[in-house]
Amino acid sequence: MDSRQIIELTQRFSAHNYGPLDVVLRSGEGSWVEDIEGKRYLDLLSAYGAINFGHKNPRIIKAAHEQLERLTLVSRAFYSENFAYLCQELAEFCGKDKVLLMNSGAEAVETAVKAARKWAYEVKGVPQDEAEIIVCSDNFHGRTTTIVGFSTSADSRTNFGPFTTGFPSIPYGDAAALDAAITDRTAAFIFEPILGEGGIIIPPDGYVRQVREICSRRNVLMVADEIQSGMCRTGSIFACDHESVVPDMYILAKSLGGGVVPVSAVAADDAIMRVFTPGTHGSTFGGNPLACAIAREVLALIREEKPHVRAAELGAYGLERLQAIQPGVVRAVRGRGLWYGIDIDPKAGTAKDFCKKLKYEGVLCKDTRVQTIRVAPPLTITKEDLEWGLDKMIKVLTS
Repeated sequence: MDSRQIIELTQRFSAHNYGPLDVVLRSGEGSWVEDIEGKRYLDLLSAYGAINFGHKNPRIIKAAHEQLERLTLVSRAFYSENFAYLCQELAEFCGKDKVLLMNSGAEAVETAVKAARKWAYEVKGVPQDEAEIIVCSDNFHGRTTTIVGFSTSADSRTNFGPFTTGFPSIPYGDAAALDAAITDRTAAFIFEPILGEGGIIIPPDGYVRQVREICSRRNVLMVADEIQSGMCRTGSIFACDHESVVPDMYILAKSLGGGVVPVSAVAADDAIMRVFTPGTHGSTFGGNPLACAIAREVLALIREEKPHVRAAELGAYGLERLQAIQPGVVRAVRGRGLWYGIDIDPKAGTAKDFCKKLKYEGVLCKDTRVQTIRVAPPLTITKEDLEWGLDKMIKVLTS
């Protein structure tokens, strides 16, 4: 079948509708992917950041093959060798006592919600069923019913209610609003250090430090959703590192699985994690041997190759070039590390319109919040490939 036939078959039988750019991919290596008709594209989306370390990364593929030859799944009644090692290595990587492994980012967020509530009742002393978790407007934490209930996006919420209560929302980047919203019932503040799906929105300088101070002073858990911003994307290991802040809890996913399998995690100290006792939380596939082997190799790759250093250097170069675009089609450009948000003037069209134009130039990007192009190259991209992609983007955005 050709691309059109596969697209028609997908649209006929699949209920997924993410607004595809009509590209049917067959293979990928490094920063490049190829469709079923042999056309190559530079991947400046990295599968929403799940492929931070490039397609078919040889280290990660080797670790996967070796584990596939040994053991792929165990019951939760048993341990696997890699499970134990990954728990230790990931806890140390995050500077925390314990981790809890799941599969998807949404599962990890749900885990953090459950941990924060249980901590509120058993440690902080919040009256039963009255715990609240403060969230931010324009957030994106996943698509489960609870999570979309505390989204402010109409696309996420409409016709999925009634929703779980207990999630007051405040403006993103407003530390004073956080301080004012906290009550004796507040268990936690869950936030993205940089809004990803919200348009690569970077908060004011000092915001993350202010959040840390407020949460510590008010006895509220600071929970950083680093699913998109973490694992070297922004030019540091975690986005919170830019302000030398350590949250009470990290939420990780996407690139932790090396672009091969889903794996996610919550990392926190024992004073929080001890609220989970046998039978109170778990997952059939969470922490399976294959996922653990791959995640261990991802951590080793970060320790040894330091991709955050490259992300900072190349990211600054790319941002300088994009911000030099004269006003017109482009209204604003933001970025940190190899992560950019490009706002398109509505008079020129939508971000999706320009993503389609970029596709014909051999560059894959994705729109978000209608008017923003999200750019997230693999962290292993070469400067030459990045320059090629930037040339194409500048051509499309200035023509």
